[in-house]
Parts: sequence; C-alpha cells; structure tokens
Amino acid sequence: MALFAAKRTKDISFCKVLGNSERGKPKRKCIGDKGTGYRRKMGDLFEAVWPLVLLNLITDASPMNKRCMLTTSSNLEGMTQPGDVMFGFVVPLHLEWVYQKVSFTTRPPKVPCTTFHVDSYQQIQALIFAVEEINNNPNLLPNTTLGFQVYDSCDVIQYDLDGALQILTGSSTAIANYRCLEDIPGSAIIGAALSSNSVLLAHVLGLFRYPQISHLATSRLLSDRNKFPSFFRTVPSDVFQSQGLAKLVLYFGWTWIGLVAVDNDYGQQGINVVKQEITKAGACIAFTVSILVSQPDRNALHIVRVIQQSSARVVIVFSTILDLIPVVQEMLKQKIYGKTFIASEGWSTSPLYATEDVYKIFSGTVGLALYSGVIPGFEDFLSNFHLFSGIGRNWLKLRWEEMFNCEFRTTKTDGNYSTILRNVCTGSESLKGTQNGYHDVSSLRNPYNVYKAVHILAQALMDLESCRPGTGPFPNASCAHIRNVKPWQLLYYMKNSRLTLSNGRELYFDENGDPPALYDIVNWQLNPDGTIHHLKIGSYDTVAIPSQMFTINKSAIFWVDGERQVPISVCSQSCPPGFRKAAKPGEPPCCLQCLPCAQGEISNQSDSFECYKCPWDKWPDHQKAKCLQKSIDYLSYEDFLGLSLAIISIGSSFVPAVILKIITKNKQSAIVKASNFSLSCLLLGSLALCFLSSLIFIGSPNRESCLLRQATFGLTFVLCISCILAKTIMVLLAFLAVKPLSRLKKWTNIRMAYAITTLCFLVQVILCITWLSLAPPYPQYNTHVYPELIIAECNEGSTFAFWTMLGYLFLLATISFIVAFLARRLPDSFNEAQFITFSMLALLSVWISYIPATLSAQGKYTVAMEIFAILASSWALVFCMFLPKCFIILFRPHMNSREILMRRDRPNTPTSSKICTLPQ
Repeated sequence: MALFAAKRTKDISFCKVLGNSERGKPKRKCIGDKGTGYRRKMGDLFEAVWPLVLLNLITDASPMNKRCMLTTSSNLEGMTQPGDVMFGFVVPLHLEWVYQKVSFTTRPPKVPCTTFHVDSYQQIQALIFAVEEINNNPNLLPNTTLGFQVYDSCDVIQYDLDGALQILTGSSTAIANYRCLEDIPGSAIIGAALSSNSVLLAHVLGLFRYPQISHLATSRLLSDRNKFPSFFRTVPSDVFQSQGLAKLVLYFGWTWIGLVAVDNDYGQQGINVVKQEITKAGACIAFTVSILVSQPDRNALHIVRVIQQSSARVVIVFSTILDLIPVVQEMLKQKIYGKTFIASEGWSTSPLYATEDVYKIFSGTVGLALYSGVIPGFEDFLSNFHLFSGIGRNWLKLRWEEMFNCEFRTTKTDGNYSTILRNVCTGSESLKGTQNGYHDVSSLRNPYNVYKAVHILAQALMDLESCRPGTGPFPNASCAHIRNVKPWQLLYYMKNSRLTLSNGRELYFDENGDPPALYDIVNWQLNPDGTIHHLKIGSYDTVAIPSQMFTINKSAIFWVDGERQVPISVCSQSCPPGFRKAAKPGEPPCCLQCLPCAQGEISNQSDSFECYKCPWDKWPDHQKAKCLQKSIDYLSYEDFLGLSLAIISIGSSFVPAVILKIITKNKQSAIVKASNFSLSCLLLGSLALCFLSSLIFIGSPNRESCLLRQATFGLTFVLCISCILAKTIMVLLAFLAVKPLSRLKKWTNIRMAYAITTLCFLVQVILCITWLSLAPPYPQYNTHVYPELIIAECNEGSTFAFWTMLGYLFLLATISFIVAFLARRLPDSFNEAQFITFSMLALLSVWISYIPATLSAQGKYTVAMEIFAILASSWALVFCMFLPKCFIILFRPHMNSREILMRRDRPNTPTSSKICTLPQ
C-alpha cells in the first residue's frame, strides 16, 4: 500500500525514509526520478497507522468504482517558512461549532470553518516572533535556522491528524513513514489545541517517537508515559487544575456545588478529579450534567434547567468555550442570573463572549487561567507587522479585515464572487495606536505557551548540537547531527532540556512530560466600556511552599451584581452555637439539620458537628454556647424555706420550756402528780432538744454537721419516746398493782421508770456509736438529681445503719402505742394512756408519711421534709401529752383536784376504786 501511495504522488523527486528499524541505524532509503515511487516493507508499524490515514492513501483506478473513489488532496490551509530544521504547528485559526450530522452512507460534509479566532492568530504571530528571535540570536543555534509549517485545523480532529501527517511527510499529501523534503529533517510538532485531538496525535506520533509539544492540551490521560512516550506540553495537567478548582471552592467555604463538564476526555477526566477532591473535603455535589458534543444544542436546554432549579449557587464549568457557546446562548435566553460560576482554564479568559449581556450571567465568575507571561519585544513586533511584509498573506487579510472592520473589494465564497458592502480595506491602514485585545500583550496566555514551546524545542536542538563526539548519549557514545537528526534522538534531549524564562522561572518536563504547574486566578469584572476584563486576583503555584501555594486577594474580587461579600452556597443553613449539625436521612452528606445540644452539652462555635460535655461543676447557659459555674444548692439560712424552718424550730423549742415552767409551778397539783412530774420534765427537755436538732440540718453540709445531724435527731427522739414508753408502762403497772396479792407493786417506783428510759436510750446510743465508727456520714456533691445544680448533701455512709436507727425509733413508738392503747380504758377520770395513744398515733403517722415523701423529694427538699417530720412529730407529742394538762391547770383549775380525778368515769364503776397515782 505504501508503494502504491508513493507511485500516485507526482511531485516527489526525493524520498527519504522517516522511521528507523534500530536506534541509530536508518532503514533503506529510496532515490528515484520525479513521478517514480519506491516500495518498501512497512510491517506492523504501518499496520497500526494505516486506518488513521486511510482517507488519504486509498484510491481506486477502476472506472467501474468511480462512485467510491476518495480524493487524496488536502483541504487544509497552511503557511511555510523554510529552514535547516523544520517543525510543525497545528492551530485552530478558525473555529467550528455548527453540529454536522453524519449518516455514514455518504461522504461526510465539509466542516464549516468560518469564525476567525483572533487568539489563535496571535499564537501564530508568537511562533513567528520566537523563530525570528532564535534565528537572529547568534548564541542560539548558530549556523542553523529554524523553519516551520503551520496548518489551520479548525479544532476538527481529522484536520489535526491530517496536518500532523503532512508535517511528518513534508508535503501537502500525507504519506506515512516517508519524509519528502531533501536533507531537511523534521524536529517536532506543536499542537494540538484540544486534549482529545492531542490524544489521537500522540498515539500516532508516539509510534515514530516523534516529539509532540502541546500548548493547550491539559488532559490527565496524556501524562501516561507508556501510552504517549513522545508527548510534552507547556501547560499543566488537568490534575493540578482540578485540584486547584477544588481548593478554590473550599477556600471560599462553598459546600453545595453544581458540576457541568463537556463529555470528552478534557471535561470528564477533569471534573472527576474535582468531584473527588471536593467530596474528600466534606463538600457535596448538588448535580452533575454533561455538555453533549454529539447533540446540536449540546444538551443546553437540560443543563440550563438543572442549573436554574438547583439550590446550589456555585457551579463549576469544566469545558472549552466552543462547547459552552450553546449553553451560554440558552442561559441568555432563560435569563439565568444570581449564580456564581467557577471557570476552568478552557474558557476562563476567552474573549468570545466578553460582552455586557454575558456579564449579567457571569458576573463574579472566578476561575483558573493558564499562567500569563510577558514576551519582551512582542508588542513592537505586532505593531510593525504589515499586510505585505509577512508570510501567510491570506490569513493576514482575514486578520486585517477583523482588526479594521473592513473587507477587501471582493471575497471568494464557494466559487462565487460577491461585492462586500462594508468599508473597503486598502492595506495601507496603520497598526500604530490601535487598541484591542490583539495588541494587549500585558498578560499573554496561549501565545506565551506557544512561545515557550518554540524556545524549549530550540533549547533541545542546541543541547543536541553542543554534543561532543565520544561523550554522546547514544550507542558508542555517539552524538546526533542536527542536519540529520532522528526523532528518537531529539526526544532524548527534549526530556532533559531546561529553559530559564524571562520571569526567572524554569521550564522543564518531569517524567510524564508535564511542566511545573502554575495558574493565575482571575475574576470577571466589567470595564466602563461594557467589555469584560479578566482581572488576576491570585495564583496557584504547585512548586511553591505549602503556605504560598494558594494566594488570593479577596478584597479585589467583585461577586455577583458587584457585591463584595462572598456568596453562600450550602445545602443547609449555618447552625448557630448551641446546635450541632446532623445528617438528614436520605439526603447528601452536606444537607444537614441543626439539632440542639443534649442536656449538659455545648457547642461554642457555628456549624459544629459535635457538642461537648461541660465539666461536672459547670452547666451550659440558656443558649448552650458556654459552660457556666453551677450553683451549689443546699438548705441555707439565706433561703426562705431554710429561714422559715429555723424560726419555727427555735420558736417551737420555747414551748416545752414554757410548759415546763407551768408544771413546775404546779408540781403539787393533782394532775401533775398523776402524770409523773420527773418523767414529764425529762420529756419536755428532750422535746426542746428535738425542736433544736432540726437546726443542724440547715446550712452548708460539712463533716461535723453530717456526723451530728442524724445521730442527734435519733438520740433526742429515742429519749422522748423512752420517757413516753416508761410513762405508759408505769400507768399499766400502777393499775395492775392495786389488785389483791399483786406482786407488781414493787415495780411501780420511779427507779423502774428511769431504768426503762435509760435502757431504751442506751440501745440507740450503741447503734449510733457503731454507725459513726464503721460507716460515718460525710458531705458530698450530688450532680445527678439536678444536672444544672450541685446539691451539697450528707451521704449517710450506711443506709442500713440509718434505717436501723429509724426502725428502732419506730419500734419503741409502736410498743408505746400498743401499751397505751391497751390501757386507754382504765377506770380513772384522768387516764394519761389515752393521750399517749393519740401522741404515738400522730408520731407514727408523720414518720410513715415521711418515707414516701422523702423518696420523692430531691435536694434540699429532702432535708426540708425531714425537718418538717421532726417538727410535726415533736408538736404532736407536745399537743397530745401536755396541752390538756396545761388547759386544766390554766383554764380549769377547779378540775385540778384529787376529788375530781377520783371520780368514776362510769356509773357502774365501784365507788371504792382507788385512783392510780403514778409514783413521783
């Protein structure tokens, strides 16, 4: 097939094989007359390439098959400048974005490349300027001139491939594995502009180990050295751009992000890295939609509808400007305002839509852009470049018409000549003083990358030329000759070349062919004339130290509608202090709900994911934003309840003293003698102590008060009940002793009463001493009853000991109640057993009620309940035991006589019955 293609080529007079079978050993070359082709074996190498160049290689001479014949002529426009060493440049000078439907039954239609791209023309000028700069510099490639071939690819993949193959061949007809320029080696190809197109070129050029330097392709796929061994680029990989876009989003605190990406290698690979970085940092994706290049409208209607309906206010768009154009048009139609867009480098600085109408949509847009540099002398070069003084005159005319808004007298369109109604170009217009984007060289991006690509290629050639025989890197320490350099030889020097730029930075390629990553961060702002200005507000430098890697001047940013405040894009609102963020069931992780902190916990900052417990001695404030010192709660004298109980206790203690004075004054009266004056005095004294014992329960608990309070209460009450029990027993014994031949009379003396009282009291003393010795009460802080308070209380030490002491008291009271109840109907007009019965009944009722009451009360109210029980039971004894006597003594003195007391209670009671008088 190669032989057949060579024979069909009529203008080839000298053909030299491009490929090499072994390193340093060229294959056979064929030399013949004009019009004569020579056959040679292609092998597996050509079998891998031939499907890609099939349209240029296959012809059919048979008249019967003329309807299937494909021409081999190229449709590409180009320009050439001769040189000792040639390199190629494929560039989209025109742009095509009209959808072309392919039926696969007829020849594909011609791509309409109609939109002249000013930036691409500036790239060509940067290339020409770099070549002239190198050729005119005696220190760069002395005695060697650089030449180039440039083809307009229109950003169409088949045109990029066609142009690359023509550069390889050196002819307008692509012939795989042949170089048809006599003694003029090809060195490298600069291009393509799109990542997808560069992938295809890298596959083909990699087979020949032919160096390829892309000035715009950023796809991460191209960093695979195994698949693309000869690919280099002067722009960073999209991996760095994607990481930078994610850092940009997180820098401004946005956690609810929409993603839009073109459905090719550039968009999908880039947006996937962005998504991974964002989700890894905790942010969430509101939606992900693709710009479908296979559809005429690029899926614009659906994309705009999703953006409009989403609550996400920040949208990352990873696309080229051409693929974004239909989406922009639909957004203008739907009037999508109020969204903040984050732009990838593919469209962040594009001048195509830098108008005031578009700014209404993209106001406040922030994005990453390729690093902008300055090319010294380039502005003068552009200003002095004239229509009739340079190469590529047809392209110069297009630029001339675009720059001066005029047209030359006639323009050929599809074979017809039509008169143009606009101003007529004369060619004498001056470039001096023209102000437009073409002459603005203050921040060159794409042209600067082309300029760097030419110089890094020249640096590699210079390193190759400076090799000394015997010290070379090739077999037998040989060097390559610059006039006969092989692709794989130049590839070696490309990998190791280093270039110092005018700004002091160094350009080199890592093991994947990628340069150091450096981006500008730009903000779309409106100029007074209604155009959009891409203001540099920061940079993203991956080779800088971590603290300086990402820098932004936030004060220079204008957001949507000129706002200075950073817009908010979150799925859920901010949670104030006192709340924590929690996931909503069934929602993305960033769609959170605000839950109040649990009891005893705080969150002292907004958007906290956790609440923290306060220390044991502190408690949250009402907002649960900080911990406050807990109040220590106890029954104090400053408290109204404590003060009231203290006054009642002290006041009540005077009542027994008054009663004691009354009965002492009337000790010789019949009613006092009948109630045993000595025991009554002891009982009144112990009742006064019972009233006063409640004072020990009031106040801050300490070691001494905790030891004394329950023991004092237990001992004083046992003394009271012991006296009452002695009274009761003595009443019963006195009645029984009057019976004939009774032996109980000897037990009715006062010593018996003292013995009973002392014995009962000693038992309680032993219980209390044992309790205080083995498990004494102690003060403690209780935070379990009221979490917001610290309750100062006494721990009883041994609950069993406490209830044993109280149980013993109940036992004595119960015995007194039973004995008094049995003696209540003894035949005396004044029978004290009746009053003892009522007093014990009241006492038992109070303390039985105390048990459930104290279990339900908490804190100081437990202490107050016990004081109330002490006071109530003491008052019950005073009321039942002494009030009737005092009433008779004070208000019924005529009843305080022996005769009245000896009167029978019932009519059938024998008159001879004697009154039972207790021993005094």
